[in-house]
Amino acid sequence: MPFPQRLIEGYRAFLDGRLPREQDRYRELAEAGQAPEVMVIGCSDSRVSPEVIFDARPGELFVVRNVANIVPPYQPDDHAHGVSAALEFGVAALKIRHIVVLGHARCGGVRAFAEKAAPLSPGDFIGNWMRLMAPALAKAGPQEGLSWSDYLTRLEQANVANSLDNLKTFPRLRKMIERGEVATHGAYFGVATGQLSVRDEKTGMFVHVAAGRPSASG
Repeated sequence: MPFPQRLIEGYRAFLDGRLPREQDRYRELAEAGQAPEVMVIGCSDSRVSPEVIFDARPGELFVVRNVANIVPPYQPDDHAHGVSAALEFGVAALKIRHIVVLGHARCGGVRAFAEKAAPLSPGDFIGNWMRLMAPALAKAGPQEGLSWSDYLTRLEQANVANSLDNLKTFPRLRKMIERGEVATHGAYFGVATGQLSVRDEKTGMFVHVAAGRPSASG
């Protein structure tokens, strides 16, 4: 199959529009290297692009995306760990100041975990990955009294909180957080509404950025 025509068209639009406006910045980034202050750990979901949501310029965000925006706990061994490697590079090499875990509504990975969906392949890569969410299930509590939709929202937000907890299992990062050198943040994006909520560290509630009140749904 040929290279997707939609990408060719998008690139041509980039050449005609954004590149001329950002050309000097791209040259500067090429010569001086990147120095973003913010790292975003988000979901691979095509509807939740951090660069779009935060209207970011080139070089502003160091982005890591995976199924269900999960941060695994610290586990040094001989296996490959993509998220951990990105964290190590962001903190040690780029001197990141803020780490944002960005969850979102209607997350397919979270739904699959909650529904105990059948494996999509013999390797069950998704199932094995989503087992890292098990502590979030305990954080979310029982569904009792909630609709399925509201329960999934609670679980999606508990998954963000669990990833924030896992960040603190990395010894070097934990010390930097304690010294105030790095700050961690939780955020949640409503796909249908476009509403962004930020987690209040003291209460654990997700507060709408624009409205300034706790969110009930995505």
